Amino acid sequence: MDPVATALAREFPDREPQTVEPVPRGNRKRTVLVDFADDSLVVQLSPRIEDLRVETTLARAVRERTSVPVPAVLATGTVGEQGYAVVERAGGADLHERFVGLPDAEQGAVARSFGRWLAACHDAFAFDGYGPLALDDGDLAATATEWRAWRDAYLAAGLDALSKPLADLRGDIEAVVEAVDLPSSPPSGLFPWDLRPGNTLYDDGAGVTAVLDWGEPLAATPALSAAKTEHLVCDWYVKEPEPLRAAFRAGYQTIRSWPAPSRADRLTAVVRSAVDSRGEVTRPGYPERTGEAAVRFHRDQIRSLLP
Repeated sequence: MDPVATALAREFPDREPQTVEPVPRGNRKRTVLVDFADDSLVVQLSPRIEDLRVETTLARAVRERTSVPVPAVLATGTVGEQGYAVVERAGGADLHERFVGLPDAEQGAVARSFGRWLAACHDAFAFDGYGPLALDDGDLAATATEWRAWRDAYLAAGLDALSKPLADLRGDIEAVVEAVDLPSSPPSGLFPWDLRPGNTLYDDGAGVTAVLDWGEPLAATPALSAAKTEHLVCDWYVKEPEPLRAAFRAGYQTIRSWPAPSRADRLTAVVRSAVDSRGEVTRPGYPERTGEAAVRFHRDQIRSLLP
């Protein structure tokens, strides 16, 4: 039996799905939309069972501890060698496709919300270490103890993945980052590294209805986390990002002080945003830039941060 059908039969033995529709996107999980006669939900499957457990544990915690609109995780389990999660299905359309068409004021309101949600996550989660989060006796815990070592490895992985047209910038990036005198054990909080419009649903009447995809979460300094999300929200879509940056920071400051990312934080964020998990150059904007246009965007972003 198909694992989706098995999971549904286990969790909803008295209900018959009307439609089951695969979602043709996502690099790490298989996602399926399921309609019952009186309700709709989402089933996610992954062969990386422990990763899915971490993701669903975090999603439940963010929903419980913050005002971030995270869909409820209704059930989790395993089918054969795959983990599954059954999740509430939120209404709305992909904000990635809608954002550039929104009025300026609404774009600013969305950016302000992202800033507020990131600050809420930083306020709600603190860790004793850095890097990937794992479950320790049911609780989320960071898996690396040395900040500089983890931050350097995180940047190096991004630099190693840079496509050939960007690789000539590596030496200049490393020179800037290595010149920064980092504290040995700075405060560490949640780093939702993929918090962006492309993982968000939006409705014209209600605004943002859901923030999705809490997979492979990290722990890092709030400054690095703020640099990454600000880049993905404010620089990614518009030619003049300053108004969005102001709105994003204003939203963040409704909850806590702005962490003031350094040039090194921003370079690290931009480098890690330039290539996806498959090693392919990411496609900023909408309509998405591809090929030389995408490379040019990332190159311009990096060069703007170099001395």
